[in-house]
Amino acid sequence: MSLSDRIAQWLREYLEAAGADGFVFGLSGGVDSAVTAALAVRAIGTGRVLAAIMPCYSQPDDVRLAHRVAETFAVPTITVDLSPIYDALIAILPPSETLLARANIKPRLRMITLYYLAQMHHYLVLGSGNKSEIAVGYYTKYGDGGVDLLPLGGLYKTQVWALARELGVPQEVIDRPPTAGLWPGQTDEGEMGITYQELDRVLAAIEARDFSDVDPLALQRVQEMMARSEHKRRMPPVFEP
Repeated sequence: MSLSDRIAQWLREYLEAAGADGFVFGLSGGVDSAVTAALAVRAIGTGRVLAAIMPCYSQPDDVRLAHRVAETFAVPTITVDLSPIYDALIAILPPSETLLARANIKPRLRMITLYYLAQMHHYLVLGSGNKSEIAVGYYTKYGDGGVDLLPLGGLYKTQVWALARELGVPQEVIDRPPTAGLWPGQTDEGEMGITYQELDRVLAAIEARDFSDVDPLALQRVQEMMARSEHKRRMPPVFEP
């Protein structure tokens, strides 16, 4: 059984166990959400999946490529423009000079939207986070990290690219520089300060406990990222009286 078939089977089994009727997920125009869409369709067909396209001062290519992915896999879509809600919230919040404090509102608004749609349809929310990003905390807590299932959570980013080619994701989506779309010109690799290829090499070395072929500075950087983001991978601490 191929990797995509195994993930699809896992999705079907989880859906049945949860007693839910289908899946909803965000479609961003990036490779991770495209693969998530393809896997959802492979798991349960197109009749019980819904892709939400949620622009929030997004780049035009985000929406264009999201629609292209939806057309490629015949995924039903709903478009919810979150820009006015973002503006309204920014208007009533205290001003902040911290760029991330403002930017992280966007994925948190998307999380709210996805759970609204999930409850509306009795669906589960599929996330598109991959193993590389989860390991170093490159996601927004209670934003794109707020999901029910992570079908790509066990795959490094380089494995996601390989799976995308196998599933027939449009080449321009695969070739597009990964970005969370938090601000104009933002890229994942630029923000992390490391390429996904190097990140995956370091993470694989940490997993294997073999650092012979790893740059020491890259190893240190990744270990620091993992340590700083540990709180994202744990449930909130509970005081026990």
